[in-house]
Amino acid sequence: MNATISLLQMRRSVPVAAMSGPGPTPDEVETLLTLASRVPDHGKLAPWRFILFEGAAREQAGEIFADVCAKANPIEDPVRLAAEKSRFSSAPLVVGVISRAGPHPKIPQWEQILSAGAVCMNLVIAANALGFASVWLTEWIAYDRAVLDRLGIAETEKVAGFIHIGRASGPREDRIRPKLSDIVTRF
Repeated sequence: MNATISLLQMRRSVPVAAMSGPGPTPDEVETLLTLASRVPDHGKLAPWRFILFEGAAREQAGEIFADVCAKANPIEDPVRLAAEKSRFSSAPLVVGVISRAGPHPKIPQWEQILSAGAVCMNLVIAANALGFASVWLTEWIAYDRAVLDRLGIAETEKVAGFIHIGRASGPREDRIRPKLSDIVTRF
C-alpha cells in the first residue's frame, strides 16, 4: 500500500496528557512549518501565521491562561488554575495557527479561513509522518479576548488551532468514524 494512504489510515489524535518529549529539532520544526504552509491559498495571501510555544514559553503561556482564568472567576478552584498553568506543558511544541482572513476584493473570506484549517491539518499530518504524536485543539483560550491580547493576536485574527506535537506515551486508540452511508449522497 502507498505510504501516504497508510499514514492517513493510521493517524490518530493523542490526548495532550499522553504526550512527552523529545520534541522536534529546529530542522524538524522548519520542515513541519514549511509543509504546513503548502496548502491551497487562493490569491497567494498566506492568510495565516504561526506562533511557536516551546521551552519556557509554554509555561509563560500557562501563567497567562491561569491569570486570565483567575480574574474571570475569582473563586476558581486551585486545581483548575494548576491545570491552566500546565495546559501547554505536556507537548514539547505547541504551534498556534492564526487565521488572518479578512475582506478582499477577489478572495472570499471563507476561502481564507478554509486555508488556515488546511494549514492545521497539514501540520498534523506532517508531524505524524515524522513520527510525532499530535492533536489539534482550540478550547476557551482560543476565544478569550484577554488571552488573545496577551498572546499578541490582533482583534482581526482568530485562532484556527493550537497543534500540540510530541511523543505518544502509549498506543493510540482509534475512535468510531462515521459510516460513509451516513455522510455521502450522490447528485
